[in-house]
Amino acid sequence: MSNSVQVGMIEFIKAEDIKELAALASKIWHEYWPVILSSEQINYMVEKFQSERAIKNQIENENYTYYFINENGENIGYFGISDKKDYIFLSKLYIYGSNRHKGIGTKAFEKIKELAEGKKITLTVNKYNLNTINAYKKWGFKILDSVVTDIGNNFVMDDYIMEYCN
Repeated sequence: MSNSVQVGMIEFIKAEDIKELAALASKIWHEYWPVILSSEQINYMVEKFQSERAIKNQIENENYTYYFINENGENIGYFGISDKKDYIFLSKLYIYGSNRHKGIGTKAFEKIKELAEGKKITLTVNKYNLNTINAYKKWGFKILDSVVTDIGNNFVMDDYIMEYCN
């Protein structure tokens, strides 16, 4: 499998530079989440799930692969997937605000479907993240369940579990 694929002006590049990926994640999370989460929870979640240490652990121990979403040589987002036995877990799909609502997420999802090789795709999404829930529904995802997960430090993730079947 190639490490990069050109899709129009958008390219998906397997993320090898974990430091760069963690910095990009931190910027996007701090831009995106303040309307839903407190700055304390954002900082905690970035450290727990998107720091260099966390990403390295996910790649080494949880079968994660990350891809930069690159437009004209600039990383404008990323996604992370974990290949499970019977499905692909779409853990993260984030794009800078100035690049949203331009079809880039749809192109990224097309790439994710290709990587899934026919397996179903599952994800969790914050129940209050309505724009993203609507995008996933538009792409064919269905809500299967809801879950509240204690992530430590008196924080929880209040999510829907969604699934896409190829």
